[in-house]
Amino acid sequence: LICFYRKPKTKRAKRFLEKREPKLNENTKNAMLIKGGNANLTVTKVLKDIFDSVLQLQEFFSKKSDCSLFLFGSHNKKRPNNLIIGRMFDYHVLDMIELGVEKFVSLKDIKNSKCPEGTKPMLIFAGDMFDVNEEYKRLKSLLIDFFRGPTVPSIRLAGLEYVLHFTAVDGKIYMRSYKVLLKKSGCKIPRIELEEMGPSLDLVMRRTHLASDDLCKLSLKQPKGLKPKKKKNISHDALGTTYGQIHMQKQDLSKLQTRKMKGLRKRPAEKSAEGGGATPKKSKSA
Repeated sequence: LICFYRKPKTKRAKRFLEKREPKLNENTKNAMLIKGGNANLTVTKVLKDIFDSVLQLQEFFSKKSDCSLFLFGSHNKKRPNNLIIGRMFDYHVLDMIELGVEKFVSLKDIKNSKCPEGTKPMLIFAGDMFDVNEEYKRLKSLLIDFFRGPTVPSIRLAGLEYVLHFTAVDGKIYMRSYKVLLKKSGCKIPRIELEEMGPSLDLVMRRTHLASDDLCKLSLKQPKGLKPKKKKNISHDALGTTYGQIHMQKQDLSKLQTRKMKGLRKRPAEKSAEGGGATPKKSKSA
């Protein structure tokens, strides 16, 4: 198929194309939820609980729905309870990781209080694999993109009540969801407890399709407008302290005005040394 670019004929179409153009500050990433035709009840519940909303079968392409993240659920005999999580770059698949659901506890099965809708979660990753293995590193980055939510200028401390914990150990990934409870401690600082609220998932990594290093660097490249301007003669140490270097002309300290006090006055020997020798005393007139 050959597609020819056509100029927009209406103002509405022009505004639509302008929204899709690259920006210095990109929009918040949206996720496209896709349910496979052979998805079973377990996979359907997983998709529902992860996004905590009503699941709808979406048949939009990434370019049409403006979604840079996707999650596809399916089920068959060879790969039961299958989830494929991935992201797009320039409307092409960047990373794609296939996960198998081995154990699942639904949000409704855990009879505890839940967090309000729209609460921004705190993400915790435990396990050396997230820092050592390249596939797990990319999975960690994917999960952060999925659950980080919109960027906000400030956060209310009382609103930090939702924790998503991911643990990688023995070839499995354990996803747990907790609500933060603030208990009385007898002082100003409350005692913190975690209460599981669901969903709970035991996952295993199956197949991966990761972007090359060059394509990954290209996707992380920042436009020139966002790069901070370098300031001359300013450096920082490991602790974050800022040091500045100032260039000044050479000063003549001999002309420096000092406080007139006896301790700072020049002695007669110093004055004679500066004058090139002792001056003869004047004879008294008769």
